[in-house]
Amino acid sequence: MTGFGKAEVALTNKKITVEIRSLNSKQLDLNMRIPGVYRQAEGDVRNIVSRTLLRGKVDLFVSVESTAVSTPAHINKEVFREYLRQMNETLTFSGIDASYDSIVSSIMRMPDVVTTEQPEIPDDEIKALLDATQRAVAALDEFRQQEGAVLIADLLHRVDLIEGYKEQVVPYEKQRVETIRQRIMDGLEKLKADVDKNRLEQEMIFYLEKLDITEEKVRLKNHCKYFRDVAAEEEAPGRKLGFIAQEMGREINTLGSKANESNIQILVVRMKDELEKIKEQVLNIL
Repeated sequence: MTGFGKAEVALTNKKITVEIRSLNSKQLDLNMRIPGVYRQAEGDVRNIVSRTLLRGKVDLFVSVESTAVSTPAHINKEVFREYLRQMNETLTFSGIDASYDSIVSSIMRMPDVVTTEQPEIPDDEIKALLDATQRAVAALDEFRQQEGAVLIADLLHRVDLIEGYKEQVVPYEKQRVETIRQRIMDGLEKLKADVDKNRLEQEMIFYLEKLDITEEKVRLKNHCKYFRDVAAEEEAPGRKLGFIAQEMGREINTLGSKANESNIQILVVRMKDELEKIKEQVLNIL
């Protein structure tokens, strides 16, 4: 299920921003981009995300904006002075006249003149990072819940449409029995064959019973009711709703194979169309 969440926390001399977004996926696929100074908190950040988000392709980004003039780079003055002394002695000995601009730029590239210190992150800053992560995840989860409510409403509407099409089958079903019976009688009439009327009636009843779709309609009705119950009562109904949709499809397919009537076939096609939309949407629900 798609979603987006963002949270910021302001400290004395910096601002930490956490952004998280998710796309549909069957499992939790978490990708994090965290500044190197916060690597020690990576496990805690991952735990916060995984406790709330069970599925989805999730990308989490942490950025830090410094509000103070500071740099992790440090110029070692003693080393610089020693390089400068040796450079001057060497140039004087060689009789070379060079400007300080060229000398300084060369010295700054010498080993150990500029060093980068890894700052020690205080506990309150780590706590602020985890708090921002928690709030960003909560915002994304709220976003996904709102989207889920809209999807559930759409699914239930399509289930209602399927049941409505099922009810429209009833008048055609009754008419179909008489049509099939008359078709058989007309065929026998054309053949002008002598038949045992009692045996014919028995075979007719047996044949029509094989075309009866009452059982399929009852099962389809039960599946639709179960679909609504699961959607309303379960916290993460997505997978189960997918299984129920498969069972609904079996009953609709059987109903279509037994239809033997054009108007019923049209209604079956409409039911299949709504069911396919249900199957597509169910993939977006946990």
